[in-house]
Amino acid sequence: MMDTQWESYEVFHQEKRGDPHEHVGAVHAPDPQVALQFARDQFARRLRCVSLWVVRTRDITATDYQDESFFARTTDKSYRDPKTFGAPDHL
Repeated sequence: MMDTQWESYEVFHQEKRGDPHEHVGAVHAPDPQVALQFARDQFARRLRCVSLWVVRTRDITATDYQDESFFARTTDKSYRDPKTFGAPDHL
């Protein structure tokens, strides 16, 4: 049986040069070039836009909400203490 589903692409747009790209949605397309055209037709029509990015949804790697330890911060900042560095007694 042949797969009839096109790949999903996440769409990011940039409103004006120098602004960050922001996620605005997704499109389904057979390849990245067509995904850009679909993204233009769907998202650049109403929104002011100077640049579009499309990324295959399957190529995005995300953290798991349940893995809170991934974002745990260390409270040990001893590396900032200048006493731990050797320095000559006089210059």
